[in-house]
Amino acid sequence: MRRPFRAPPPTKEGPRTNNEIRVREVQLIDHEGANRGVVPTEEAMDIAMDAGLDLVEIQPNANPPVCKILDYGRYKYQAQKKAAEARKKQKTVEIKEIKMRPNIDTHDYEVKMKNMLRFFNDGDKVKVTLRFRGREMAHQDLGMKLLNKVREETSEIAKVESSPKLEGRQMVMVLAPIK
Repeated sequence: MRRPFRAPPPTKEGPRTNNEIRVREVQLIDHEGANRGVVPTEEAMDIAMDAGLDLVEIQPNANPPVCKILDYGRYKYQAQKKAAEARKKQKTVEIKEIKMRPNIDTHDYEVKMKNMLRFFNDGDKVKVTLRFRGREMAHQDLGMKLLNKVREETSEIAKVESSPKLEGRQMVMVLAPIK
């Protein structure tokens, strides 16, 4: 006879609180921030109940675990706000693409360079794609000269992350801003 499949008990996010703490004694920090030393868990629970607050396990791996008396709802809210603030400050680096042709006109080239400088100032990487059409494939040296010109003009503000290489009918080079 086979046993029915049982899912594992759901794991709780965050620290253990109140009755979830299953150790004999804990290192207690009360609601005023004073260290009470090693205290039996039941006594710590009583102190938390008298204060109208929760007993929260702050450092579960310590011996004995460190618990603090605080308002758990408020603790969770502040942790959420801290995480949101950290996410807000985080900048994701995007890869912007500039497409060119080997026989690009000077004004078009200047416009593309201006956009490239703007991307570098925003902290983004730039992928320069040089597309060859038809018989332009016979003049790959013109494409290489153009990409080298781009590299020289941006050498003060950007470094080459991947040097120019031919992928099918296009030549690709990736530039990253210098911090």
